[in-house]
Amino acid sequence: MLKPQQTNRSTASWDAAGCRFCGAPVADSALAVGGAGRSCESCYLDQCRDRAGAFERAYEGFAEALVAALDLREHETGLHSKRVACHTLVLARRFMDRPEDLQRVYWGALLHDVGKIGVPDSVLLKAGPLDAAEWALMRTHPESGRQILAPLPAFDEAAQIVLCHEERYDGSGYPSGLRGEAIPLGARLFAVIDTLDAMTSDRPYRQALDFDIAKTEILRMSGAQFDPLAVAAFLTEEAVLRGMVALKCSAAAPTTSPPRLTY
Repeated sequence: MLKPQQTNRSTASWDAAGCRFCGAPVADSALAVGGAGRSCESCYLDQCRDRAGAFERAYEGFAEALVAALDLREHETGLHSKRVACHTLVLARRFMDRPEDLQRVYWGALLHDVGKIGVPDSVLLKAGPLDAAEWALMRTHPESGRQILAPLPAFDEAAQIVLCHEERYDGSGYPSGLRGEAIPLGARLFAVIDTLDAMTSDRPYRQALDFDIAKTEILRMSGAQFDPLAVAAFLTEEAVLRGMVALKCSAAAPTTSPPRLTY
């Protein structure tokens, strides 16, 4: 896969040349892809995916459009679902190399929250804590997601990741309380990445936390929330993931305005 080269994250200046793929303004703290010019996060994530034939691309395009709408509904950046899917691939490549297997993991991670379509805005977007009835409704989203994907044979394996993405390695997750290797590998890998992305992203009640704080939490929960094999893969790929998180942060919170592009 493409190895990101991390540049100085602390600088607040912008690269006048822009993204090497789309020309959009990019901060100097963005990543260089494959040793070449810098890339915006969206284009970088596109380069990280494994591409298949036209049939698979049609499914992929539909899935990405759907989750972009879901991210927008939840007031996400529009890249959250694609980001965690691509970051999950970083770990998945430690365990598999067939493009079709990686594609299924990508789809499962990408569509992990598709079942939230059935959760009312009053619950999904509630600013305060959920009450017991609201939590019960929220916890139905993995099964709802599986049901949405069930009629599509191409998403069979992805649907299992969607169903199991809230399970925990020690059996304390939901909806089925699965334990250990009974949880699909893709879902076990996704769990680590989802926590990493959540902790290193801004929230209404706090700013994004540092990568090392997220790393400490992931290590602490190894064997409980997370599969130790997934945590070991995270440590092996730490340098790559640090660069990808830095790219997200440089895009999310620039401290100066980017240069205006002229056409």
